[in-house]
Amino acid sequence: MQKTAFIWDLDGTLLDSYEAILSGIEETFAQFAIPYDKEKVREFILKFSVQDLLEQLAEERNLDAEVLNQVRAQSLAEKNAQVVLMPGAREVLAWADQAGIQQFVYTHKGDNAFAILRDLGLECYFTEILTSQSGFARKPSPEAATYLLDKYKLDPRDTYYIGDRILDVEFAQNSSIQSINFLESSYEGNHRIQALADIPHIFDAEQ
Repeated sequence: MQKTAFIWDLDGTLLDSYEAILSGIEETFAQFAIPYDKEKVREFILKFSVQDLLEQLAEERNLDAEVLNQVRAQSLAEKNAQVVLMPGAREVLAWADQAGIQQFVYTHKGDNAFAILRDLGLECYFTEILTSQSGFARKPSPEAATYLLDKYKLDPRDTYYIGDRILDVEFAQNSSIQSINFLESSYEGNHRIQALADIPHIFDAEQ
């Protein structure tokens, strides 16, 4: 299994961070006097992204999306302590490390991701961490995956993007790599899981 590589998403995959994210968005909305509906916002960011939400708001209300994002990022950074690990996250990272699987992160989260992973004691598991500030086109563009595949000579057939949204499956598909996701998908390279603890069993089955 030496050739296998995992590229991890963070929010909703390794990190149980949606409550902190929603709280940061609520504070941002309040600062700009925008009505806030938690469930509608949750539904939107799960289907699309926080960036899409802010860009849509900026257009509707004649605001600057960059300013909205700066306010939200500052609010979220103050909530790092609210971010906890998804069940089984530490165990599956340790299992992959022991199995010789090379691990990376590609997230739409900003560089705040480094502080969170460091605080949780997870930074040591990753060869490289790519964030929204790394300069790559956002998912589902394959740009970040192409960079990692080329730099580390990874085999697309043995490289898996692990996420929790359709966007993550689309990223894997566009990158011609495998997908491990909490959702069903028509992409034949997708392996559905119910929990992170299911991941080792995918590889047991392929032995």
